[in-house]
Amino acid sequence: MHARSTTFNGKPENIDAGIAFVKNEVGPMLDKIKGCRGLSMLVDRETGQCIATSSWDNEATMLASDEQLRPIRDRGRDILGASMQVDAWEIAVMHRTQHGECCRVSWLQGDLDAMTETFRGGILPQLEQTAGFCSASLLVDRSAGLGCATTTWESRAAMEASRAATDDMRSRTASDAGGKIVDVHVYDLAYAHLHVPEMA
Repeated sequence: MHARSTTFNGKPENIDAGIAFVKNEVGPMLDKIKGCRGLSMLVDRETGQCIATSSWDNEATMLASDEQLRPIRDRGRDILGASMQVDAWEIAVMHRTQHGECCRVSWLQGDLDAMTETFRGGILPQLEQTAGFCSASLLVDRSAGLGCATTTWESRAAMEASRAATDDMRSRTASDAGGKIVDVHVYDLAYAHLHVPEMA
């Protein structure tokens, strides 16, 4: 399974228009493309940053869709008043009990196989015991040695209450991977229409 994420650094006042565009146009369009397993959209209403991520059966279907989706990405950039960065990922871990309200996203560099092993075998069982936890995923970019771990929570309060525990989990993952934490950011989960199978 693979994923393509498009990060828009937009204007906060354009967030609602961007969400409507994803819900009304992008999501239904992706539903019709063979090999697509859905779409999510994370938003930071304070900074205007949004991340739209589509999931795919394999790398070939993802790459084949690029030309078709480029105009719609450009429209999203125009609607959000944004600069835009596109990244391709392999989905290493996916575990979902339910859709939540907000997400904490961590970017880590290091040994991706070690990172995946720690995340799957050590971190997921801890997360499942944490109040308010809804889902977790780990995407990896092997060419960049970069992992992107996302945890989803049922409320902002639950996400905030988990901070100390998840800080420890993140540090452990980076340490086991012989790497470092690059960035951590929190978002609202504005749209989630996903059909990625369990990969835990």
